[in-house]
Amino acid sequence: MRIDVVEHLTGLGESTIRRKMASANFPQPIKNGARCTRWRAGDVTAWLREQAIAA
Repeated sequence: MRIDVVEHLTGLGESTIRRKMASANFPQPIKNGARCTRWRAGDVTAWLREQAIAA
């Protein structure tokens, strides 16, 4: 998934997502080339489920 899709699903902004990635609190993306970064849908949905359980 592209960053805009991840932002829409999570309700988080890009800077917040990147900050959470840096502190290992968000799934890491997959580099698909020099300028292509994508997240696995399963990783993001699993993270969302964990957040719902923790709440």
